Amino acid sequence: MTLSGSTALSALSILLVCVVTVVLGTRGTGSSRLTSDFYVARRAVSSRRNASAIAGEYLSGASFLGVAGFVHRGGSDMLWFPLGYTAGYVVLLMLVAAPLRRSGAYTLPDFAHGRLETSLVRPLASSLVIGMGLVYLVPLLQGAGNVLRHVTGAPPWVGPAVVGVIVLVNVASGGMSAITGVQAMQYWLKLATLAIPAVVLVGLWIHDGRPMVASEWAQPQVWEGTTSLPIYTTWSTFIGLALGTMGLPHVLVRFYTNPDGRSARQTTVNVVALLGVFYLIAPIYGALGHIYAGGQQTSSNVVLDLPMARLEGWPALVLSALLAGGAFAAFLATASGLVVSIAGVLDQDFFRGRLNRWTGFDTKPVQTFRVATVVAVVVPVAISLSLSNLPLLDTVNLAFGIASTTFGPLLILGIWWRRLSRVGAIGGLIFGASVGVLLGVLEAIQPPMPGWLEALVSAPALWSVPLSFATVMALSLLTPGSIPPHTRQILRQLHTPEPRAVPDLDVAGRPEAGRPEVASNEVAK
Repeated sequence: MTLSGSTALSALSILLVCVVTVVLGTRGTGSSRLTSDFYVARRAVSSRRNASAIAGEYLSGASFLGVAGFVHRGGSDMLWFPLGYTAGYVVLLMLVAAPLRRSGAYTLPDFAHGRLETSLVRPLASSLVIGMGLVYLVPLLQGAGNVLRHVTGAPPWVGPAVVGVIVLVNVASGGMSAITGVQAMQYWLKLATLAIPAVVLVGLWIHDGRPMVASEWAQPQVWEGTTSLPIYTTWSTFIGLALGTMGLPHVLVRFYTNPDGRSARQTTVNVVALLGVFYLIAPIYGALGHIYAGGQQTSSNVVLDLPMARLEGWPALVLSALLAGGAFAAFLATASGLVVSIAGVLDQDFFRGRLNRWTGFDTKPVQTFRVATVVAVVVPVAISLSLSNLPLLDTVNLAFGIASTTFGPLLILGIWWRRLSRVGAIGGLIFGASVGVLLGVLEAIQPPMPGWLEALVSAPALWSVPLSFATVMALSLLTPGSIPPHTRQILRQLHTPEPRAVPDLDVAGRPEAGRPEVASNEVAK
């Protein structure tokens, strides 16, 4: 097949992104031999670098393409989505970031196990991490396939395969140490590839006399598709996204990479600034797409197609290629973080120790992590290829909804409420997961419902999150005998600034030579 100019440049842009990602991810990872290399990058990532990495991981294809698509389709009401995504880090800053880092955990199941002092919570927490990771990762892989097909004409399976191979190479080579620098680079790459075409297009818009969007599009709560109870829907969506951000495992695991709690707080402040800059730019494409593309382009592709709708010739081709590369970088960055979080849980709670018995070989912890990484990549790629296309932003928001009703209450109450009991926490996780799954099923099958009930189902956070908190608190108050015996000591540890950084562990789970012993809260591998 002869490639057109647009296809060739877009393919070259994506290829360069892939090559740079692999080179940066594998460079120097031969020295990755510690457990903390693969899980938390030795807990030695500076606040600025970690903020760039978090922003790079968090700004997935749903942000790079989906936010503009939502604004293009739904008007100014959709601006609540980027506000909600960013507000989640304000909640993290105030309530979670520093205490979570002081917990000394590697994963959310580690935190739940240590806080509740029971292994009964681990299988449930681990299953939720894996389930939410798949809900997020599968449509992300499909989105990568759709982008690659849209800009190059490649078959739908190529995108998931390419993302899967690159992520597998990077994560297996060095885990969190390998992807941290890559994700930091990918944030600035995404920002540049989104900002440069935006500046050009805004300049052309000014040159064209500043044509305005339709008044219905600009007015809140009047655009087509607005559901019943618009004020309720708006606030419920905002709260669900904010609290859901706080409970996403692949977001939280990056805070374990900071040296201490103070650095975790500074990281969060920097993340809010980086997300704010990015989300100021993304909606521009939705508004300009409404002016120049109208209904000619589908909302999901408005970012990629806008340069061709306003420009002609090589300028349009170059800008389109920049956007294609940035979009693919978004899929790679988020997929890497999701795979690390899933692989970490698979390694600790399913493969560690069992793999030796299954295979008959003496596998080391690093080798077990790599086996878990293969599973964490191959399974979602296979699922993404076997299912029809899932709506990217809607499915990602489902993961936010489940996170807000499960790990959200567990984290806030686990950090700030000394009367949290084991029964309350476990019951709350079960209740929150059940509500999230039920709502996801209803959204998928879309049975006939009156307008008010449809609004409650499509934007449930205003009732589901308080109900989840109430369930945890009620069960805890009814079962004071299951309050962990060392709750006061654990809470004191979570809220006391560290006198020193937590040391690294070698692959056998021992402190490195010359370093002090591990703090009592550190989860030994």
